[in-house]
Amino acid sequence: VLITTAGYTFNGRRHDLAEFNSELADGLPGVGHHLELSDFRAAPLDGNVEYVAVGFDHPLWILFSSGTTGDPKGIVHGHGGMLLESLKGKALNQDLSIHDRYYVGANTSWMVWNTLIQALTCGASVVVYGGSPKVNAADRHFEIIAKTHTTRFAVGAPYLTMVERSGLFPAKRWDLTGLKSILSTAAPLPESTWRWVHEQVHPDVRLGSDSGGTDICSGFIGTNPLEPIHLGEIQSPLLGVDARSFHDDGTEVFNEVGELVITQPMPSMPIYLWNDRDNRRYQETYFSRFPASEEHPNGIWAQGDWVIQTDRGSFIVKGRSDATLNRQGVRLGTAEIYAALGQISEIAESTVIGVERPDGGYWMPLFVQLAEDTQLTPALTEHITAEIRTKASARHVPDEVIAVKEIPLTHTGKRIEVPLKKLFSGRESAHSINRDAIANPDALTEFIELAEHVSRSS
Repeated sequence: VLITTAGYTFNGRRHDLAEFNSELADGLPGVGHHLELSDFRAAPLDGNVEYVAVGFDHPLWILFSSGTTGDPKGIVHGHGGMLLESLKGKALNQDLSIHDRYYVGANTSWMVWNTLIQALTCGASVVVYGGSPKVNAADRHFEIIAKTHTTRFAVGAPYLTMVERSGLFPAKRWDLTGLKSILSTAAPLPESTWRWVHEQVHPDVRLGSDSGGTDICSGFIGTNPLEPIHLGEIQSPLLGVDARSFHDDGTEVFNEVGELVITQPMPSMPIYLWNDRDNRRYQETYFSRFPASEEHPNGIWAQGDWVIQTDRGSFIVKGRSDATLNRQGVRLGTAEIYAALGQISEIAESTVIGVERPDGGYWMPLFVQLAEDTQLTPALTEHITAEIRTKASARHVPDEVIAVKEIPLTHTGKRIEVPLKKLFSGRESAHSINRDAIANPDALTEFIELAEHVSRSS
């Protein structure tokens, strides 16, 4: 059964889906019934509800990876594992209760939206908003928080940084005194944004940063209500998660960059990937990085993130391991560069990549999307490089700073560093990037042209 809606309104504009729905139905030959809803209003339940008992690992839902290159993974989670993870993550790690109202600034294609359902398992009420985060002003989410008396807010880190750079002061515009906590995810949170939240949103709000993934529809490392929060750090592994940092040789490392790994099974790990009945893609995706051993007979899950595990148990996320920069044999996290750019008001968005040259050289360009009425002058370029040199290191300074009209982002606001790296290195063609996974696909055109120019020049 295929259920679709005739269209929707976003940011004041009506989007008709008739043609899309027809194409979708034609591509699904197994559909026996197509129900199209012109409008939908939930009605209260009338009478008793009949529940069906299913097994612990009975499939619950399929969530999809972003699929910016290649086919997205269809990640199948089970009923029991997801319920346990919901109760643990929300009720214990985030201290959510029946007295809370939970609001998520996310669309339905991101696993953070599914945490609304998880909040319901704890007895909390939820706020759902399907509109643009910029209607009226950049702090639209904070307006909703004030009007709905939200106590817990979850959102992507890029949104908080965007409001910070907008120059707005939400605490002066809205009553946010009832807001207890903000859960930030999707990307490392710049230190300047940590400070801004406490200065301009609420001085006593508990700002926590979690790192997890669609793979488990939960977090690996994150916040808890019992310990202090250190600026720029994620407090600890979440309950029941044996998270560590491994060197390339499989040894655990502290206070230096390593790969985030999970060394014991978690209930919410996928029961399988869709169309992967022999589990080959599952194994290649998560368990090929480090082989199973006598100490870890179940294998070692590698998430694909570079982190620093401190000797006091906290973590600092440095970015995706497949997007990590490698300059002069030294691994550099992209997050350090983005953090250094946090106070430069002329930069609206940025992305940095490292490209191995055919002659053995290495090229590290920084692409910047400038604020309105701003030009990339030599003085601004020098200011950018000086900030990176001072706040990160001389190795982090890019070879070039290139102004572009727009930085391509996924629908969850994440940068697409890996696809761009492959594009500029010639390992992937422009056709291999899935435009449907990009929120602003037109932004790719300029990067494709730049990649072609670089290829001709080299």
